Amino acid sequence: MGEKILMKGNEVIAEAALRAGCRHYFGYPITPQTEVAHYMARKMEQIGGTFVQAESEVAAINMVYGAASAGVRAMTSSSSPGISLKQEGISYAAGAELPMVIVDIVRCGPGLGGILPAQCDYFQMVKGGGHGDYHLVVLAPQSVQEMYELVVDAFNIADKYRNPVVVMGDGYMGQMMEAVEFRDEEKIERYEKPWAACGSDMKRDHNVITSIYIEADVLEAHVNKLYAKYKAIEEAETRVEVYNCEDADVIVTAYGTCARVVRNVIKDAAKMGIKVGLIRPITLWPFPSEAFRQYANVPKGFLCVEMSKGQMIEDVRLALNGQNTVSFYGRTGGNVPAQKDILEEVLKIARG
Repeated sequence: MGEKILMKGNEVIAEAALRAGCRHYFGYPITPQTEVAHYMARKMEQIGGTFVQAESEVAAINMVYGAASAGVRAMTSSSSPGISLKQEGISYAAGAELPMVIVDIVRCGPGLGGILPAQCDYFQMVKGGGHGDYHLVVLAPQSVQEMYELVVDAFNIADKYRNPVVVMGDGYMGQMMEAVEFRDEEKIERYEKPWAACGSDMKRDHNVITSIYIEADVLEAHVNKLYAKYKAIEEAETRVEVYNCEDADVIVTAYGTCARVVRNVIKDAAKMGIKVGLIRPITLWPFPSEAFRQYANVPKGFLCVEMSKGQMIEDVRLALNGQNTVSFYGRTGGNVPAQKDILEEVLKIARG
């Protein structure tokens, strides 16, 4: 690892992608992630890569589809309303088994909403906002350093499984500045791509990149193949941080910025003689259900904290399958759950 550099989260995302071998970026400006495009526009010209500010988010995701079809590492980035526009193309990419990285720096909604941070894109990213049966791998960093590391991982995972991978952070993650330490050399995993439509000099049959299968049995077989892949991803790529959960009275679950706030709540609660644990999903899909089952018998129960009206809580409840109670505290509109308010919710649970 090299020296630490103070950088904004969005710029770190772009730098990480370049270090991971991405040389093709297609996007459209939208707050609070526009700095990703700014950085790419400047750097791609210097290194001989491709930067295109598309005419729309719909165009951008389809440009990524085309580049990924040729076997190159490509990405796009946007924020909530822009991601909504990309969803059809994302479904096409999942159906065609195309590796790509999609960055979503979430802002508040619904509709145009506002430009302040939120976590209200959980459903559209984790549950699949486009049509059909498919899954995206969804990575949720909690720091600028982790943004760097997870973006690099995202490209490797995408290529390994031929699947779109999402890096999802809230608006604070994109706009905050923190010290980041880059590796001297990235762990870039190289995969052969014999499926790519990259020219053959007539030495092999033409590759066709498609997600259209007209016959019912043929499409069903394709979807079953996808789900066999998803099972392998669940077994190999699920990531979670479990902190302070042994003998905890209450376990809080949160991701991204909310998880950072919860760490201070844990310290405050300890001063009052209440032990609070944290389960932080790093992969929102695949969801780390086993971590919740492992601590299902925590004496006082669980608290789910989100910058939404409650979306991840559904997966927490499914993971626990009725073995314990799950309370909820969330803020919307760009508000972040405050340390004192989360602590108050913890005390309610702990004291019955």
